[in-house]
Amino acid sequence: MESFERPLADPYVTEAELVQGLQSGDPAAFERLVRDYSGRMLAVARRFLTQEQDAQDALQDAFLSAFRSIERFEGNSQLSTWLHRIVVNASLMKLRTRRRKPEKPIDDLLPQFVGNGHRDSVEPAWAVTIDTAVNDREIRELVRTKISELPESYRTVLLLRDIEQMSTEETADVLELTPGAVKTRLHRARQALKTLLDPHMQGGSL
Repeated sequence: MESFERPLADPYVTEAELVQGLQSGDPAAFERLVRDYSGRMLAVARRFLTQEQDAQDALQDAFLSAFRSIERFEGNSQLSTWLHRIVVNASLMKLRTRRRKPEKPIDDLLPQFVGNGHRDSVEPAWAVTIDTAVNDREIRELVRTKISELPESYRTVLLLRDIEQMSTEETADVLELTPGAVKTRLHRARQALKTLLDPHMQGGSL
């Protein structure tokens, strides 16, 4: 079980003890949950919601939902995994309820093909490897920025599948899509993201 750094007066040493405190309605346990998990869960909400206030509101809604449903938490997964799913759902709900702007078409970001089925231009080679990209903070920030430029319906699928590591079926369930639609959007989103990243990944500099 996960251990926590805590003040001397804090009785919650393990995650199991924290869950027990939450399920017994101890206000100190709820305070501990918010204090320990707010930072990383806010980061999750920010991936879906570009407005800071929207992300803050979604996080607050998620904690309220967690407080109401904690009795149903059975410990089959880590508390952070359970809370993560609640934050994702709260963020998606926020996306659905806010006033939506018309999406930009994704077609301009997709590879173009000529009549014989080949690309109309040579696919540029990246000067960085996958390992370099994973370990380079500047590149990770660039990827996050470019993901945010994708049309929302494609960005959301990409985030759920590639960042939040949900399965196709889980993604289809939370977005109310068919698995086939999820696969199609994910493929197009990955292609569009590569197009956005291509100019920055050549020549070895950002």
